[in-house]
Amino acid sequence: MPSLKDLKNRIESVKSTRKITKAMQMVAAAKLRRAQESAEASRPYAERFNAVMAGLAASVGGSDSAPKLLRGTGSEDVHLLVVMTAERGLCGGFNANIAKLARAKAEELKAAGKTVKVLTVGKKGRDALKRDFADLFVGHIDLSEVKRIGYANAQDIAKDILSRFDGAEFDVATIFYSKFVNVVTQIPTAQQIIPASFEDDAAGDDSGAIFDYEPSEEAILADLLPKGVATAIFSALLENGASEQGARMSAMDNATRNAGEMIDKLTIQFNRSRQAVITNELIEIISGAEAL
Repeated sequence: MPSLKDLKNRIESVKSTRKITKAMQMVAAAKLRRAQESAEASRPYAERFNAVMAGLAASVGGSDSAPKLLRGTGSEDVHLLVVMTAERGLCGGFNANIAKLARAKAEELKAAGKTVKVLTVGKKGRDALKRDFADLFVGHIDLSEVKRIGYANAQDIAKDILSRFDGAEFDVATIFYSKFVNVVTQIPTAQQIIPASFEDDAAGDDSGAIFDYEPSEEAILADLLPKGVATAIFSALLENGASEQGARMSAMDNATRNAGEMIDKLTIQFNRSRQAVITNELIEIISGAEAL
């Protein structure tokens, strides 16, 4: 049974931990608002951009004159998985869920006889996949020094991926990130960015309209598709930023409440132990007095 001193030290230790988790919760809550606003503000642009791209892609079809980023290499043997996670932990299952989705995809592709390459963005994703897929790593992008994610960061990642595609290092590229829904819900998502893939309803309300493009659709696509890759990556980074702060806020809130419950239990145990010590001392005093 722990002594009174041990219980007292443990209570003080848990109280200190509770102060830290409470502070982290408040910091995450402050960062979440800005990150959520950035993620939500980027969605209309990304959706409209994809709608325009979908219309252009539909008009070009699978013709030989279509840009390589749209029609692909004609093969699907080599896949590049771009796993985008946080640089820091203490955010619940945020990083683990993204890594789990990427791991499942890699195992599925390997079982189908495909070649898999992994490019990690964020330290935690690299650490999570290092044990099983260290031999598949082809690069890592460190964003630990970036205070606020900007479009320039997405462009740098896009340039790296596009240069690898131009160098015939892979046939298909897929990004993995977490889409922000609310503080308690973040959805791990896989999105193919090369060759460009658009949903059937991406054209929106303009799907029935007829447009005349100048220059040709192929020329416009050749110019916009690299920007489309950067836009998809930027949206994923913003969604990740909001998801990370939401997950951290929720995790630190749970940790703070758990610390409070532990303090209550330890306090009860401490009081009972102290009462037992006092009772024993009284018994000894009374027994001694009766002996005299």
